[in-house]
Amino acid sequence: MAEKDYYSILGVPRGAPDKDIKAAYRKLARKYHPDVNPGDKSAEAKFKEVNEAYEVLSDPEKRKKYDQYGSDFENAEAFARARQQARQQYTGYGGRGSPFTTFETSDMGDLNEVLENLFKGFGGATGTRTGARRAARRGEDIQHPVEVSLEEAFNGTRRVLDLQTEVVCPSCQGTGRVRNGICQQCGGQGRTVKPRRLEVKIPAGVRDGSRVRVAGEGNPGVGGPNGDLYLVIKVAPHPLFKREGDDLIVDVPVPLSTAILGGEVQVPTLKGSKLALKIPPETQNGKVFRLARQGMPRLNDTARGDILARVSVVLPVNLSEKERRLFEQFRAMRPN
Repeated sequence: MAEKDYYSILGVPRGAPDKDIKAAYRKLARKYHPDVNPGDKSAEAKFKEVNEAYEVLSDPEKRKKYDQYGSDFENAEAFARARQQARQQYTGYGGRGSPFTTFETSDMGDLNEVLENLFKGFGGATGTRTGARRAARRGEDIQHPVEVSLEEAFNGTRRVLDLQTEVVCPSCQGTGRVRNGICQQCGGQGRTVKPRRLEVKIPAGVRDGSRVRVAGEGNPGVGGPNGDLYLVIKVAPHPLFKREGDDLIVDVPVPLSTAILGGEVQVPTLKGSKLALKIPPETQNGKVFRLARQGMPRLNDTARGDILARVSVVLPVNLSEKERRLFEQFRAMRPN
């Protein structure tokens, strides 16, 4: 496997802080994203390379191993661990290293046999590095942005997504090699990108930033389970309702006469129906009335928020002469 410089791929120096790595990744991911470069295979390959680099450098444990072993750290670490186990077993077999610090030529055949036996546990047939490379790995998780309306967040909905998903290379079956050479179809990566369509369910109650997990729909594993797909939700603004947590705020027009004398007005809901709201006499502009359990459903819960109906007093316009005289009489009676 060719050595990859993940720092150079992201354009950051070794020792760069996490925030610089994250910023560099976001910039490059936007630049090379397949949706921005449809049909551009070189951009697609670069996007894949950038994601691979970020996956390693954003994980403290993986980054530490990468700095120690290089981009093939999974195989190198497994090989080093197996070699140490082999040394311990070899000592038990009566080998000449106790403590095991040097090998003689005559010892190497026995050591190789021990290593091969150890790597059978990794799923390899023969050869220590081949066995490590074929160790079972879970597939990577992927994210996909989804925008929904407030009504869809209220009721729940479905989406059909067009995804660019990594799949196990059909030529090399995920090994990256064909007949002892690098697989030309996947470039030795063991995976290729394949477009696919997927229908997903978005539950009621999602909000901005919600992450909806779709199990097993991420990138495929190599001898292990698939990763997961995470839908990152964006809720579009609504012309009437403003959301605060699970509550919905709505301005309700109330005629001046109703605000002064009392009466009844209609409050809209996201169900499409309207609720009758009783307005007591002398209600002030901006007064808020709470309509319990008429707001947003809570994600993965049976509880609901409320509707907060905020009074917006509507002043009369185009007054008739009679109406004007009445208001003048009212002002004379209530000068303050």
